[in-house]
This record gives sequence, C-alpha cells and structure tokens, in this order.
Amino acid sequence: MGRGLLKLSGIRPVLALASALVLLQAMTIIMQAKWLAQAITALFEGSSVTEQYPVLLLLAAFAARYALTFWLQLVTSRYADRTGTDLRRQMVEQWFRLGPRYAKTEGTGHLVTLAREGTAQYKTYLELFIPRMLGIGFTPIVILLYVFKLDLMSGVILMLTLPILIVFMILIGLAAQRKIDGQFRSYKALANHFVDTLRGLETLKTLGQSKTHEGSILRVSQRYRKATMSTMRMAFLSSFALDFFTMLSVASVAVGLGLRLTEGHMLLGPALTVLILAPEYFLPVRMLGADYHATLDGKEAGAAINQVIERGKAAEQKQKEAYTNVVAHPVTTEDEAASTPSLSSGKRKAASSSIRVVLNDRTAEGHLDPDLVCTTSDLDSSSSSVFSWHENSRLALTDVQVRHDDEGPYSLKDVTFQITGLGKIGIIGASGAGKSTLIDVLAGFQLPISGQVLANGQPVTPDMLESWRRQTAFIPQHPYIFSGSLADNVRFYMPEASDAEVAKAISAAGLTKLLSSLSGGLHEPIGAGGRQLSGGQEQRVALARALLSKRNILLLDEPTAHLDVETEYELKQTMLPLFEGKLVFLATHRLHWMPHMDRIIVMDGGTVAETGTHQELLARQGVYYQMIQAQMEAI
Repeated sequence: MGRGLLKLSGIRPVLALASALVLLQAMTIIMQAKWLAQAITALFEGSSVTEQYPVLLLLAAFAARYALTFWLQLVTSRYADRTGTDLRRQMVEQWFRLGPRYAKTEGTGHLVTLAREGTAQYKTYLELFIPRMLGIGFTPIVILLYVFKLDLMSGVILMLTLPILIVFMILIGLAAQRKIDGQFRSYKALANHFVDTLRGLETLKTLGQSKTHEGSILRVSQRYRKATMSTMRMAFLSSFALDFFTMLSVASVAVGLGLRLTEGHMLLGPALTVLILAPEYFLPVRMLGADYHATLDGKEAGAAINQVIERGKAAEQKQKEAYTNVVAHPVTTEDEAASTPSLSSGKRKAASSSIRVVLNDRTAEGHLDPDLVCTTSDLDSSSSSVFSWHENSRLALTDVQVRHDDEGPYSLKDVTFQITGLGKIGIIGASGAGKSTLIDVLAGFQLPISGQVLANGQPVTPDMLESWRRQTAFIPQHPYIFSGSLADNVRFYMPEASDAEVAKAISAAGLTKLLSSLSGGLHEPIGAGGRQLSGGQEQRVALARALLSKRNILLLDEPTAHLDVETEYELKQTMLPLFEGKLVFLATHRLHWMPHMDRIIVMDGGTVAETGTHQELLARQGVYYQMIQAQMEAI
C-alpha cells in the first residue's frame, strides 16, 4: 500500500475504524456460512422450509455483511476525497514555492495532468486499497481459525496454499510494477507533448509544419499505447493465475471433504460450512490482486505528488535553516559587514521616481564606508515580519551563490548589490549569464546556497518572503493562458475583481483591439478550446494581470525574447509608461530596453560585472560597452 501511507494526515483513526468494520464483516461471513449450512442440512434431513429459522438468520447475516461493506466504503471514500483534495492543495502550494524553473523542468503538461487526473487516480487507490489490505490482513485469519475448529485437515490445506498464492502474487506484482513504471513515463511524455503541441499549434500552422508534426504525435501516442497494452496483458495474466490457483485450492479442500463424508469420518453440516468458507478465505487475496493492477497508476501518481510536496518542504526547510544561521551570526562588525553593502538612512533617496544600486562600495582598504554598514540596531528596528515595499525600502544581496546541481557549476557567484526605492532596473547579459537565476532569487523561487538576502537590513524570513510574494507580479517569457474566459485569465491575482476593473486593466495593457474582436467580450473563452492568442497578446494578458493586481513590484524574465521586432516595439511602448511608480526588474538580452532603465545590472558568467546608468556604463567602456559594440558590429 506504500510506505508513506501511515504518514498521511488522519489515517490512523480511519485505519482503526476500518479494521473494526473488517473484523465484524469477517464474523458475519462465518455466521452466513454456518446458518446456510444448517439450513441445507436440515432440508437434506427432511425438515420443511417453514421450520428453517436459520434461513432468517442467514438473511440477517447477509444484510449485516453488506451494510458493513457499505459503511466501510463510505468511510474510505470520504477519507480518500479529503486526502486527495488536501494533497492537490499542498502540491499547488509547493509549485509556487519551487517556481517556474521547476515547472519548466518537469513539464507543464505533466504537472497539470498530475493535479487533475493524478489526484483522482490516487483517490481511487486509497478508496480501494485501504479495505483490501485490511481485508487480507484480518479476514483470512478469522476464517482460518474457525475452519481449524471444524476440520483440522481442511485448515492445513488452506494454511499451506495461501502463502503460495501470495508469493506468486508478489512475483507478478514486481513484473507489473516495471510495466507500470514504463507506462507512467510514457504518459508523462504524452501529457507534456500534448500541451506543448496545443500551445504551438498556431505557430506550426503558420510555418506550414502542422502535417509534418502529425508523425511526432503518432510516435508518442504509439509508445503510450504499447506501454498500456503491455501493462494490461500482465494484469490479465495475473488475474487468470490467481483464479486458477484459487480454484485448485478450493477443489483440494472439496475433494478431501468429499472423501471423508463418504467414509463417514465427517458430518455434513461442518463439511458444508468449510466448503462455503473456502472461497471466502481466498476472496480478499483475489480482490487485492485485481485492484492492485487496476490502481497501480494511482499509486505512481501518489508517489509523484508526494515527491513534489517533499521537494517543496525540503526547500522551505533549507530556507528556515538559512535564516536561523543568519540570525545566529548577525552582521555587526566592520569586517563582517564588508561583504554586505547597505545604504544608511542618511544616504537613501526618498523620491519615488529614483532608485539606487550599490555594488561593492568599499574604501581603499577593502572595507565598506561606515555609513553603508548595517548595524545591529538597524536589525532590531526592522523586526516586523510584515514587509511592505515603498519608496524608502531597501533590499540587499550579499555574496549570493546559487548552484542548481551539487556537483554542477555556479549559476550565480558572489552576487552583491543593493537597491533602494522605486524605479526600473535592467538586468542585462548574454545567454547563461545568470539573469533568470537572479530573477528566481528575487522572486523567492530559488534559495542561495550561501550569502544573505536582507530587507531593510534584516535577514529575509519565510514570513517576510510571503509578504514579498504578495506584492510581486511575475511576467515570464511564455505566460500561461488558462482554458477559460479572458476575464478569468486577467483575474489570476485578484479573482474578486469586477468586470469594470478587468476592462480597465485590459485597456491599460493595450488589449482594447483584441477585446473588440471577441464576440463574447470579456467572457469569450481563450486558450485551449477557445480563441488562440499571439505571443504579443499573451504578454499583454500577463501585463493586464499585473496591473489588475496593483502590485508594486514587477519581475520580468525575457518577456519579449520570442516576439518579432515590430510586436516587441509596440509592446514596449505600452509597458514603459505602466512601469512608473513601481519597482521593476527586467531581465533581457535585448539592449534597446536599457536606455529606458533607471539603473542597469550587467551579468557576466554568473557574477555582477558592473552597475550604473546607460550613460555611465558607456563612459566606463566595460562589459556593457563591449556588448553594445558587438551588437553594432553584428548589425
């Protein structure tokens, strides 16, 4: 049933109640067999039907048995529904914790399928396997003890044949497990391929490659079909083998009983009781074997769901440990503070239109200017876990290092800078320079393996990170368009927003033309199954989401990298005015955005090479100047 079953919330009371019901059910099975044998024996001896009180007892036992079965199914079904819903909620929460990089690695199609069909399959798995496993644990033992009381020889036959049947079922189950693993991998690939195909269908049609892509869809579908048929063949084989061995075992008991009846060594009543109980003795094993193969996909889905949850919890634990270490070793001395630039209150700019980025503000001796050092009193005065970004807020990264694989290269190395106030920050660099990773760190999706992140001089706590996320809107390179209306997609951050507020955000994002072309207006379906949007329109929907949310921090990760020049220029003219009065981080390799930025952070090889305004960096003739020159030469 899975090693992690006992770790599920609320499972122990359910198992206790289900165990009691299974034991009562086993008793009713014995009573049912006993009274049925008594009724048949009495009729065989010549009694009339009207005198057969055991028939009434038989009917009562039959009704009690199936009433207990219904109660058991009701208990497990309600628990499975509750657990499945809770696991889906936890999984979605961990997706947001792990961020878009995790979704891109695992595949959007796989995650969406896991949340929808995977949780439904896991509910079925719990609903069936809790009573089946308890049944195989209690019912055969109770029946076997009663059979031993009636006939020692029949009890020995049943006791010896059941372990053989269980061992055979285990061997078949191991083979089936390998089959279902292959089927699950094929299913994951099919889900990802299907979603990717839907999202790129318009592009394929535009390029005239839709017919060619049919072959790729056919190959992926055929792999899944073959994996499914192979698993079904194994399931049918195991079901046949279970039925065959069960039939032989019952036949062995029946032959032994018949021989002793003819020789006069056994009475008819006990012999009939044992014969009726023999199939019931093997029934839990047969039902477990049949349902095991039918719900293996649910078990695999449950393992995948728990893996996502555990990975998110591990990331959360790392974050708490990192915060504990920072609190245990606060920045108090000049030597310790030398790697943590932070503006003092006297050096902050209060104007909402300004922003300041400080990089390695050290004196000739290698230490920070004393006015830039964060003191212990600053930390104490900023102890609130509710963090609200405004024009005087400060955020500092100090010697931040990120490595996605334990043995892999550093994606970020010794990244140190501070920002203050509101404004537009451009993060520029070549592909692989660390721009997206830096955005993930700023969003809280990626935890540094070393270094510090300070907010107003205070180490960022999980509560502060939650407050930061509630003020942040993220616009990725490929925004996800949900299968729903245009209004529902724009309401992503604010489900309670009115149609008037949605229409205002759509107009500000430059989607008025699109809205006027939709026959259903705001409630026209878009995305899968509805109106397909171009890349520029998708970005505008993402921008409308951010505007409707009224969040004053925007994180943009290569938002126009896949757009043509005309669409990008048009989108830029819409976006730049909307950035005013907000803190905006724009990561891109398109240099034409940089003259519009208040400050620029230049990334090179995972480190911050230089910072400054467009004019300052040109005058410095460093990495940024070389990028400008290289692009001009390419043109």
